[in-house]
Amino acid sequence: MENIEKSAAQWQELVSEKDKEINKKDREIADLRKQVDWFKGQFKLLQTKQFGPSSEKSVELGEQLSLFNETELLADPKAAEPDLEQIVYKRKKQTGKRDLDFSKLPTEQVVHELPEEEQVCPVCGGEMHACGHEVIRRELQYVPAQYKVVEHVQTAYSCRNCEKNATEVPMKKSEVPAGLIPGSGIVSPSLLAHILNSKYALAMPLYRQEQEFQRLGVPISRQTMANWVIAAHERWFGEMFRHLRKELLSNEILHADETTLTVLREDGKMATQKSYVWVYRTSGDSERPVVLYDYQPSRAGEHAKDFLTGFSGFLHTDGYEAYHCKLPPEITAVGCWAHMRRKFTDTLKTLPKEAKEKHPAQTGLRYCNKLFELEVEYVEKKLSFHERFLERKEHSVPIAEEFFSWAKNEYDHNPVPKSAYGAALTYAVKQGGWLMNVFMDGRLELSNNRAERSVRPSAVGRKNWLFSNTPRGAEASAAAYSIVETAKANGLRPFRYFQFLLERLSVGVPVDDCLPWNEQVQSLCK
Repeated sequence: MENIEKSAAQWQELVSEKDKEINKKDREIADLRKQVDWFKGQFKLLQTKQFGPSSEKSVELGEQLSLFNETELLADPKAAEPDLEQIVYKRKKQTGKRDLDFSKLPTEQVVHELPEEEQVCPVCGGEMHACGHEVIRRELQYVPAQYKVVEHVQTAYSCRNCEKNATEVPMKKSEVPAGLIPGSGIVSPSLLAHILNSKYALAMPLYRQEQEFQRLGVPISRQTMANWVIAAHERWFGEMFRHLRKELLSNEILHADETTLTVLREDGKMATQKSYVWVYRTSGDSERPVVLYDYQPSRAGEHAKDFLTGFSGFLHTDGYEAYHCKLPPEITAVGCWAHMRRKFTDTLKTLPKEAKEKHPAQTGLRYCNKLFELEVEYVEKKLSFHERFLERKEHSVPIAEEFFSWAKNEYDHNPVPKSAYGAALTYAVKQGGWLMNVFMDGRLELSNNRAERSVRPSAVGRKNWLFSNTPRGAEASAAAYSIVETAKANGLRPFRYFQFLLERLSVGVPVDDCLPWNEQVQSLCK
């Protein structure tokens, strides 16, 4: 009997060990399944970001455009054709016609006449004469770019009387203005403005411009163009940047963001390591919009702190920790609700179609969407900033507080904290204070999309020209982007503004007289 009890105890102990081992394996399997689900979700999210629509709207916007299917997707046989007709008297507008203003373009007339032998009256045989003209249609014609050589000729003067009667003949010579860049005789303000506009406004890298120049018989190398761009920055645009920065920091509300940049030859760094372009811009209520790009070798928060020295007010940012820890107390960071909403849309993108509707991420998304819907209503009501502040306090703040209460409860009971949904809840709980700061002032915006849109030109350019060779080139590019985007924000044409700056700054006109909101700049560069 004793042996039986001993064997039973041993068996029970063995079974207990096996159960523990099985439970341990079950937990490992469950953890592995969670990891697999997480990786599946991340893979699906990456696929959606790369190949799907980039919009975060709740409705689908259709297939993403590409260079190859753009024509087929955008073509619409029913779309109304633009009409160049100039209306000089009031009449009922024809259905389907769009009025386009081409009054700023030169007009050339092609008069069609009958052959001389047909200008004979069919009744009496007499000679006919032109008694009227009617414009049948107007076409918009493309004239390819042209380059010409302008020779600056110096004139020498001498005295005819002295030539005949004196032993010495005095001479005088006309003054010839100095070239734009000493040692670069062929570059003119218009040519450099075209190069700058092509690269920084149209994202055409210098090697493509070099190819196009060669096709037109203009032998300008990319190295030469790069030298001109850097010279323009060091001579004029650097000072321009400093004046724009002073104006930027005088505002009470700013937006900030950052994006990566590769600089090949940077001290202490490998070519594969990333540098950064920090973007700062004024808010929507600013009467003098400024958009600035600041090249820095890293993403350290000290760079934002140094750049914003002298600024006091609200700073719209994303959830990057540096904006919350490194900035002085006189700067209040304001979180971005678009980033908060994006966390829930990303969560839903990782889920199977049948699981999306019932997933709790829909609840978080509905809270965020409601806040944005209220913002649209405030704009439609044309509220003043103070009235918007009061409306938000009455309607938006309770929704936001209810959202954070819901998010905290979900966060405490979420079984998979490392999932996409867990990341969304973590963002809501950790960023709640900064997200609520948007309700402190009626001028503040619910999102930091204004800064993100300003990042986009640099990101598009980066995809085309891939990298900067040296920090000097990166700084020159940052200043050029600043001028382009600030010009656009003030309603100016970048090419005309570049040409305006190069023509005037090179001859000593003060920078203050060349700022984008200057009356003369506005009249000449629109």
